[in-house]
Amino acid sequence: MSENHPLRDVFDAVADPTRRRLIQLLSEKQELPLHELTEPFQMGRTAVSKHLAILKEAGLVIDRKVGRETRYRLNAAPLREILDWAAFYSKFWSTNMMRLQQLLEEEEQ
Repeated sequence: MSENHPLRDVFDAVADPTRRRLIQLLSEKQELPLHELTEPFQMGRTAVSKHLAILKEAGLVIDRKVGRETRYRLNAAPLREILDWAAFYSKFWSTNMMRLQQLLEEEEQ
């Protein structure tokens, strides 16, 4: 689990395509109310709210009440954990691709 947000693992939170789409929508706007976040999906507000709750548990979403409306915004900081993890494997594949290229060049000679 994430050190910064122990309630839910950030990898688990972004594993679902709906939650990744919500992250994308929130990254495009500063803040969005639930009814606007629900529009792109073929599901009700309750289902979208459940996805937002998972993102909130992972620290990826921050909400605030404005009157009777709840507005959501992205907190991208926990995504750094995913970036760091992927960077390690990027180095792994780069190194292996260079080795493969060297082998292929040696075979051509």
